[in-house]
Parts: sequence; C-alpha cells; structure tokens
Amino acid sequence: MTGDAHRSELGDFLQARRAELSPDTVGLPGVGPRRRVRGLRREEVAALASISTDFYTRLEQGRRRASEEVLAAIARVLRLSDDERAYVFELSGREQQTGRPSRPQAHPQLRRLLGDLATTPAVVLGRRTDILAWNPMAAALFTDFGRLPEKDRNFVRLVFCDQGVRALYPHWEHAARNGVAQLRREAARDPSDPELTALVEELSALDEDFRRWWTAHQVAVRGAGVNEVRHPVVGDLTLDWAALVCTADPDQQLFTWTADPGTPSHDAIRRLASRLTTA
Repeated sequence: MTGDAHRSELGDFLQARRAELSPDTVGLPGVGPRRRVRGLRREEVAALASISTDFYTRLEQGRRRASEEVLAAIARVLRLSDDERAYVFELSGREQQTGRPSRPQAHPQLRRLLGDLATTPAVVLGRRTDILAWNPMAAALFTDFGRLPEKDRNFVRLVFCDQGVRALYPHWEHAARNGVAQLRREAARDPSDPELTALVEELSALDEDFRRWWTAHQVAVRGAGVNEVRHPVVGDLTLDWAALVCTADPDQQLFTWTADPGTPSHDAIRRLASRLTTA
C-alpha cells in the first residue's frame, strides 16, 4: 500500500470510528433531535483532542500527517481498542510506544522557550498538571521542583500536599478549587486514563477538600486567570497567568505568570529575577 493509500485508509477508518460514537458517549451535551451527522462531527473530535478542526479535517482527507502525541489523543477520543490504535499508528507510519509512559518529555521547543524567559516564571504542564519542565524563575516563585521526586512534580498535588506551596496562596481555596475543576475537565477527555485515576484516588484519600470538590463535578478550562501569591522574599504579588497550547503536542501547555509594567508586582518579579542573576 502506497503512502497516499495509507492516508486514504486512515481517513476512512477515522470517519467510520467517529460515526459509531454519540455525543453522550464522550460527555458532550445533548444536541437535539435534528442532528444530520451520524456520530461525532469532525469539529467535536478536534475539540476533544485539543487540535484545530482544520488539522483534523485535513488528516481525514489524507492531506496531513500527525505526530504520535496527536494520534494518541485522537485514539483516546474515539475510544479505540489496542488493536485499532496500533492500526492507526501503522497507517500513519508512526511507531507506537509500548506501554504508556509514566511521564512524557517536554517538547524541545518549549524547553528552549523556557530558557529564553529570563524574567518570567514559566512551566510546561502535561494534561494531568504534571510539571514536565520549568525555568529558574518558576522555581524561585513556587519551589525547587528539581529537589522533588518526579512522581511528586504535579501542580495540583503540590497545591494540596506541599505546605510551602500551599502557603503561597492567601486565597488558597480559590486556587485549589480551580485546579480540581481543571482536572475534572481533563478527565472528560479520557475517563479511563489510569494515571489520572490514580492521582484522583490518591488526593481523595489524602485530602477531604479535594474529595468533596471532585465529587461536585465543577469544570474549568485552562486558559488564563489571576493568581495572588504571598512570596516569602518579595512579598505579595498579583500575577496574570496564561496557558499556551503547544500545537506540536496539544497535551502540553506553557504556563506563564506576568504582571503589568509599573505595578508593584512587576517590580517584585524583577527583584526576584535580579536575585537569581546575582546568585
């Protein structure tokens, strides 16, 4: 089978699989009786996989190739079996990793970008809020992530379980509930994700607040917001955070914390950066 034939077969296969799924199956709201498309629409698959509709459309049309990460995301959305998932990777000319890795690696371009943000705290988060990479400013603002065991490098876990990180938030409940809501939103993308299930079970056993807020089923999308931080060195900060999706790997996001120039928080962040430079 030629490359074009492989891509055509992949498109036909993806169309057939999404036609078998209903919106209710993947946690989408009801759409009423007048639904002209059998199964899921292309834009619905794309949204659940955190890729653009145009990208997914061209993938089904055989005009694009997808990375291993994107294929894995689509496989999760379409509820593919192990055999079906292997078939998708084979048609795409990609090698499927044997077994699910405990922690993905931050995309190389995101790592380079972290290094260029000398005065801006920034981290790369995976879909379960695993901290995949960080810059020195993020370590100075929150904690020295490098001293933590890899399994503990999870932002929501730190907010609940690390007393030093917890103390940084004067309005801790607001920050913690928002983290739970973001995790709950991610759980809808892959309810059978064993790593996410294990994290939720662990935090539910360790913290009564987490257990109560998880069962409340509040959801939030990681986009942008405001954090108030009470830093032990530079004092109280009001920081705008933003989550930027890596188009090469939609499961990874670059989180940054910034402040408006001329504000006390901006000056404090600069002082923190200066201390790092001096050190």
